Amino acid sequence: MPKFESNLYMIIRSKAPLRLGLAGGGTDVSPYSDEFGGAILNATITKFAYATLIPLKQDQVIFKCYDIGQNYSFSDVDVFDMSDGKLTLLKGIHNRIKREFNIKKPLNYQLETFVEAPPGSGLGSSSTLVVAIVAAFAEWLGLPLGEYDIAQLAYSIEREDLGLSGGKQDQYAATFGGFNFMEFYADRVVVNPLRIKEKFIHELEFSMLQYYTGTSRLSSKIIDAQVTNVTSKSVKSIQAMHSLKELAYNMKEVLLRGKLNEIGNLLHESWISKKNMADEISNPVVDEIYNAAISNGALGGKISGAGGGGYMMFYVSSSAIYNVMNVLKEFGGLVERVNYYDKGVITWKAR
Repeated sequence: MPKFESNLYMIIRSKAPLRLGLAGGGTDVSPYSDEFGGAILNATITKFAYATLIPLKQDQVIFKCYDIGQNYSFSDVDVFDMSDGKLTLLKGIHNRIKREFNIKKPLNYQLETFVEAPPGSGLGSSSTLVVAIVAAFAEWLGLPLGEYDIAQLAYSIEREDLGLSGGKQDQYAATFGGFNFMEFYADRVVVNPLRIKEKFIHELEFSMLQYYTGTSRLSSKIIDAQVTNVTSKSVKSIQAMHSLKELAYNMKEVLLRGKLNEIGNLLHESWISKKNMADEISNPVVDEIYNAAISNGALGGKISGAGGGGYMMFYVSSSAIYNVMNVLKEFGGLVERVNYYDKGVITWKAR
């Protein structure tokens, strides 16, 4: 058993919310966002990534990933060798914290993690976990990191240090929380919190369903195809992304004005445009599920995240909500109501 620091208040916990991308998904990915500017509307939900960081007295780093059932212990670690390809996110965070803040002493700790959605779910689970861990390190080490700093550092670790494909929205959604309209440029990100009336949020929760297909997908391959299409100046793909960005602005207006009946149509338009970004975004199974939901009362929907699997979301006519729930259950996946969460990443000391 590891010997923990005697002061129990040094146990640090954090949690960060996962997100649903309501409009504009994909326009936060370079090179599109660098050249044209991206725009996304997303909202955080009551699913979380958790991290517990326990300082240790001995020269040891212990990783316990409870959601994926993996435990590793390392002795006398300064900087991790990344060549084995295992636990790259956790090792990458450790290495970047050491380098970014010029920490000379060994960092000895036990890190316990759990995410309430599987990898490849389309809810930003990996990036949200990175945010939770970075925030826990910041609390433990007293690092001077504000919200933008945490989000940007998490993004930089994933995309620059580890070379993982993806956009920018997940890190900022997990850090800031709530309903946000985000703008992405080559040199900056602007997060605009939306003050949506509580009654509109309640109605949105009643009418929105999310459906887990039961299969994850490798988002990097889909995102790489999207990047290739933009780089090669594919007119179809770029025009689709222009449309997605415009729909994000439209979705913002609809939510702020409470014109919720228009959400279904906007989601449907987003889904059509998203499928034009890359062939890998949909497949016959996803199309069958989508068409069944629409045929039974869903007003519109889309896949969450990069596409190919994971979670789908549907906005449903109130009179058909339970009918659509039953239809989706017939496909064997998990049907859930959506509950929104208005806070971003938080940390606290546990006893």
